[in-house]
Amino acid sequence: MADGVRAALASAAQRLAVFSETPRLDAEVLMAHALAIPRERLLLHHLDAAVPETFARLLARRLDHEPIAYITGCRAFWTIELAVGPGVLVPRADSETLIEAAVAHFSNVAPERILDLGTGPGTLLLAALAEWPGATGVGVDQSAEALDFARRNAALLGLADRASFALGNWAGGLVGPYDLILANPPYIGTTERLPREVVEHEPGGALFAGADGLTDYRRLVPQLRALLAPGGAAILEIGATQSEAVTALLAAEWFHVAVRHDLGGHPRALIATLTS
Repeated sequence: MADGVRAALASAAQRLAVFSETPRLDAEVLMAHALAIPRERLLLHHLDAAVPETFARLLARRLDHEPIAYITGCRAFWTIELAVGPGVLVPRADSETLIEAAVAHFSNVAPERILDLGTGPGTLLLAALAEWPGATGVGVDQSAEALDFARRNAALLGLADRASFALGNWAGGLVGPYDLILANPPYIGTTERLPREVVEHEPGGALFAGADGLTDYRRLVPQLRALLAPGGAAILEIGATQSEAVTALLAAEWFHVAVRHDLGGHPRALIATLTS
């Protein structure tokens, strides 16, 4: 890679294109990380610089299908940046649909108490708390490793005084009411095929939920009504083909349900509100 950053990026992108949907972006992010500078600065001022020695090692990890977020140790989500690593689910842009739905629902009156079930590294809870400075919240997860990341992220974002975290199995043992309940349960069927970077690196417990991907919704949905405040909303992430099935589970608990689509046009969030 003696020809400099420009040539190294072109070569890396060509190699990554075998499996990555964003090979050039991957290469640029890794190079910026190796140089310890923002990607924008890399593109504007460093394309003719010498390639740092660490870039080859970072590229080798990505060529082994390791997620970019694990390699760099961080992932941007909504208006915040989260520390992530092995043992936690990498935040996805599709999950921002839940925050968009929450912002729309609480356009007039901000939520005061927020619950995030399956919080992982604190993704949805911390994004919501950053959106509403007057709110407090609780994040629950069954993974102690994920909760370690969540507490670290709360501290890094200056939100530790408004966020608490608990080890638990969905909403068991919690006492409401909460104005906003957020949840991104596992929803992948056990026979579904996933990219290597997901199935070989991210925690299976945060991905798979029985043969039809609905196991955790069946556990979670009956717990929601007792926890939700009047005028509040429970917003659940779903797989692109699960809108009808999860809506039926919510309707059986006397929720009114609306659907919000992600940027790809797929059903991604169900907004459940209390019926009279």
